[in-house]
Amino acid sequence: MSSPRGAGGGPPSPPDAPGESSPAPPAGEVRVGPVVPDALALIGGTPLVRLARISPEGGGVIYGKLESMNPGGSVKDRAALGMVLCAERDGALRPGSTIVEATSGNTGISLAMIAAVRGYRCVVVMPEDMSVERRHILRAYGAEIVLTPEGQGMAGAVARAIEICEATPGAWTSRQFHNPANPGAHARATGLEILAQTGGDIAAFVAGVGTGGTLTGCGRVLRDRLGRAVRICAVEPTKSAVLSGRGPGPHGIQGLGAGFVPAILERSLIDEILTVTEASATRMVRRLAREEGLLVGPSSGASVHAAVEIARKVQGTIVTVLPDSGERYLL
Repeated sequence: MSSPRGAGGGPPSPPDAPGESSPAPPAGEVRVGPVVPDALALIGGTPLVRLARISPEGGGVIYGKLESMNPGGSVKDRAALGMVLCAERDGALRPGSTIVEATSGNTGISLAMIAAVRGYRCVVVMPEDMSVERRHILRAYGAEIVLTPEGQGMAGAVARAIEICEATPGAWTSRQFHNPANPGAHARATGLEILAQTGGDIAAFVAGVGTGGTLTGCGRVLRDRLGRAVRICAVEPTKSAVLSGRGPGPHGIQGLGAGFVPAILERSLIDEILTVTEASATRMVRRLAREEGLLVGPSSGASVHAAVEIARKVQGTIVTVLPDSGERYLL
């Protein structure tokens, strides 16, 4: 993983009040980005943005980790690169190999981007209800797409990906719901970035659960460094609240709620599980765009909605992850 793009030493200074604007840089100063060998070197080091207008008055202060700044446009770049590099080291991926992946969209996009850089063929299997924008992006990177019935959810996509992988010589599938390199990427980078950016002053960490990689990887680091001083909160859709003991079901919060408990999810890290409706996630997406100037996807809306609930009862810094941009969901 590349090193963070910005230095951390505590949360960035926000506007003093919701109505104020951030100060412009001094005249003549230019912020220069790094020169890198390829797009993969840009993965990681994403900014932490204070959500000053969304944070509840008198409660905790919410910060969002802006993962759309990764070159593939989402948090999944981190896990995808970690899993690919691990497979290359183990010899499972070689020149001429095919990457086959079951995904709700973002992991497929990340793997397609990485496959383009590393020279692999990429086949992505996804439920047919995933957004059209994601399909366009996948094809732009050169990936082949296989759609599975909506009613089968991610379980159906995973089963089909395994079939394709077994029938394709030289194929490799990340098995992202089972692959320890998924949370490992977040333990090695994302969690450490959050600690550096906040100076370790975190009251709660809120993350949506899709594969469970982000929550598990970041949660391990935060629990190891901060112990029980940090509250770790999982977010899942109300209509598919399997972590809460309910049954799986179709829902509209893409990227969350696979319909089963992921093997890599460390449930022992979780202090609280929050369920979010599609309507609540959508309302928060609109608020983030119109009040904070951040166009994010529905999983971000769900996570921030949950973070607001936590911030109403927990003082201090509340960090959540904004997995991707809302541009992928406009149609």
